[in-house]
Amino acid sequence: MAGLQRTAGGDRGADADGLVDWSTAERVAGWVVRREPPPPSYRPDAMQAELEELTERAEVLVARATGLHPPTPARARVIDRAGWVHANIASFQRLLGPSLDKLQARRAQRAGSLPVRLPPGLAGAGRTASGAQLGLVLAWMSTRVLGQYDLLLTDEAVEDQDIVYYVGPNVVSMEERHGFPPHQFRLWLALHEVTHRCQFTAVPWLRDHFVSLVDQGLEPFLSDPRHLLEAFRRAADEVRAGRSPFDDAGMLGLVAGREQLEALRRIQALMSLLEGHGDVTMDRAGAAEVPGAERFARVLRERRQQVRGPAKLLQKVLGLEAKMRQYAEGEGFVNEVERAGGRDLLDRVWRGPEWLPSLPEIRDPTRWVSRVTATGAG
Repeated sequence: MAGLQRTAGGDRGADADGLVDWSTAERVAGWVVRREPPPPSYRPDAMQAELEELTERAEVLVARATGLHPPTPARARVIDRAGWVHANIASFQRLLGPSLDKLQARRAQRAGSLPVRLPPGLAGAGRTASGAQLGLVLAWMSTRVLGQYDLLLTDEAVEDQDIVYYVGPNVVSMEERHGFPPHQFRLWLALHEVTHRCQFTAVPWLRDHFVSLVDQGLEPFLSDPRHLLEAFRRAADEVRAGRSPFDDAGMLGLVAGREQLEALRRIQALMSLLEGHGDVTMDRAGAAEVPGAERFARVLRERRQQVRGPAKLLQKVLGLEAKMRQYAEGEGFVNEVERAGGRDLLDRVWRGPEWLPSLPEIRDPTRWVSRVTATGAG
C-alpha cells in the first residue's frame, strides 16, 4: 500500500543485510548532542505539564481559525535532543525501510549472479559509514528544531505515533537568549505544530498523498546508490558554472529524472502551502493571546538567515534553504488567496490533490485563483 501506513522493520541496524546502520546513526548523534548539555533551567517535567495544557488550548484556537477539526485530540511530548534524534530515526525507518529493503534485495540478487561477492566486512563498513553520516546530520539538526509534528504511522502500537514534539532544551535556550516570555512563546509554538497536525488529520487524503510524492522524489537515490556520485559530479559542475546546485530541492534535485523532478516540485508546493498556512494560522489564532507574536516571528526569521559556514552548506545540501523560502512563499500565497476570496476560497485546497497549487501557482497565486474559480465550483 503506497501511503503512510507503514510497517516498521524493527532494528535495521542489527540486520546484516541493511543498507543503513540505524543503531550507528543513533549512537553517533547521541555522542554529538551530549557535548552540548541542556540549559541549567530546563525542567522537563514542568515543561511537559505546561505544554500539554498549551497544546490543548492551541487545538481549540486553530480549529476556530481554520475550520479544521481533527478526529482525536493532540498529544504533546517534551523531548531532549537525543529524543528528537531517536524519534526521527524511527520515522526514517518507517518511511525509507520498505524501499531500502527492495533495493537491498535487488543488490543481493545481482551479487548472487556474480562470481565474486563483496566481503561481509566491506559491506558492513558501508552500512556503518551511512549510519554515521546520518547521525551527524541529525545531531546538527537536533540543535535547531523547536517543535515537530510526527505524521508517520505504522501498523504497530500507536503510543509513539501522531505526537506533537517539543525539543525542550532548544525552546528554553531560545527563550533565555532573546528574553521571550515562556508561556507566550510556548503557546505560539504550539499553534504552529498543532496546525500541521490539523492539516494531516482533518484532511483525510493528505497523508497518503504526501508520502506518495516522497516515494517518487526518493526514487533516484533508492533505485541506484551510484546516483549519489553523479549528484556530487553535477554539483561541482554547477558551482564551476557560477550557479548554486542546491537552491530548490537540495541534493535530490541533482539526480532526479523528469518524473522525480516533477514530484519534488509538487512536494515543494505542498510544503510551501502547509508551512505558509501554519505561519498565518499561528499569528491569527494567537493574536489575542500572544502579544509577542510579531517579535517571535521576526527573531525566528532572522535566525533562519544567520547560518554561515559549513552549516550553511549543510542546509543547502539537505534542501533546508528551500524549506526556509517555503515559509515566505506559502504565507504570501495564503494571504493573496484570502484577499481574493476569503477563507472559503482558500479552503478549496483541502478538497483533493487536484486542488493543490503547483509551484508556479504558489509563486503567482493569481494563477491558482484563476484556475479554481474557472471550474465554477462553489
